[in-house]
Amino acid sequence: MLWIKTFHIIFMVTWFAGLFYLPRLFVYHAQAGDQTSINRFKVMERKLFFGIMTPGAILTIVFGFWLWLGYGFSGNWLNIKLLLVVLVIAHHLWCYKALVAFRKDANSHSPVFYRWMNELPVLLLAGIIILAVVKPF
Repeated sequence: MLWIKTFHIIFMVTWFAGLFYLPRLFVYHAQAGDQTSINRFKVMERKLFFGIMTPGAILTIVFGFWLWLGYGFSGNWLNIKLLLVVLVIAHHLWCYKALVAFRKDANSHSPVFYRWMNELPVLLLAGIIILAVVKPF
């Protein structure tokens, strides 16, 4: 089970790296004024989302489920952690929605909005790690 936990952590780090970076790309994309930069951001965002973030998300969830089956975790800490994971998945899907809007040149948010959205995964990650390590409930 240690290998499963190891892969769960590796892919979680991969997923969150993308969750931290993609909204930052959105900040720069929203500020871009020339077509060359806009096209470059579209490519970077697509590759990050589909090549790193989404595979990381899927594998994190698969290995997390495998851990749950193997260890049989229970308790309120796990219920709250799973709620936070659902919020991370929702943020991931929101990133996809924003990616599609940028792809269609239909972004309706300011760079400041994306700066704030860049902070959300930090809070979720902190909560998830505290719950998984400390198990306060």
